[in-house]
Amino acid sequence: MSGDLSEMMQTREAYGQALVEVGRAHDDVVVIDADLYNSTRTVLFRDQFPERFFDIGIAEMDLMSTGAGMASQGLVPYVNSFAMFLTAHCYDQLRIQICYPNLHVILAGSSAGLTQGPDGASHQSLEDVALMRALPNMRVLVPADAIETRAMTLALAHDIDGPAYVRLGRYDTPNVMPADYQYRLGQAFTLRQGKDVTLMACGHMVAVALGAAELLARRQIEATVVNMSTIKPLDDEAVARAMSETPLVVTVEEHSIIGGLGSAVAEVMAEDGCGARLMRMGTRDVFGESGMADELLARHGLTAEAIAERLRREFGR
Repeated sequence: MSGDLSEMMQTREAYGQALVEVGRAHDDVVVIDADLYNSTRTVLFRDQFPERFFDIGIAEMDLMSTGAGMASQGLVPYVNSFAMFLTAHCYDQLRIQICYPNLHVILAGSSAGLTQGPDGASHQSLEDVALMRALPNMRVLVPADAIETRAMTLALAHDIDGPAYVRLGRYDTPNVMPADYQYRLGQAFTLRQGKDVTLMACGHMVAVALGAAELLARRQIEATVVNMSTIKPLDDEAVARAMSETPLVVTVEEHSIIGGLGSAVAEVMAEDGCGARLMRMGTRDVFGESGMADELLARHGLTAEAIAERLRREFGR
């Protein structure tokens, strides 16, 4: 079912490569960056299409305004910066100039979450999904691997209208999605089936959840693993199905449990009124800190071993 698990790639790198494909296919696509083109990997597009690449400099508010202006004139702008800067730093421009008029602007937030690593709390975006979810008209996408990142990047050019936020990481992750995968907005993807617990994950936490499921199987605990790569619009049917098939639903995200995937799933479960329980795994109302990515994930219990151990205790096995 899945791609090559031995192949590791950062989703930001896959995004940069996919942008080149999009540029070749669509003459109306432009790319805008805020002096981070090497880190966001938009440098790949710049080298191929220099006449359609614009470096605004360290001026994220202008970045948003420029993207809005280009979209209003019929271009398709892919707007890029670190996830923390792209969302929080210029929220007013994003809200009024892009979301309010429902412009087709694709926002790609790179180096998201704890795995931004040594840059610490100022650069680790643990609130970006919550901020983007709250905006009317905004779509929120968190690809699991390079395969899904490519599929999303291509689909966003013309198959999906309106503003969209794509959350990308600098952490190497294996390919878990099928090689022929086609992205569908708002559609979750089940990677593994079990009867005891459903693990709903996004981003590179999908691979971690699959690892946890393997460890749980050794304890005779069967886990379903679902890639919830679209946080908004959420696949409500996938949540309802999980609630009916397993007694416990667990969300796993490299983001605060407040406002992200865990909150989105909790809202659906609360309104449904089913008896299935929910457990949210992520950062717990704290800022990040400087450290190596693997150290930070372990500190917050976001490793396959930590997830499996917590659930083993939950099931008493």
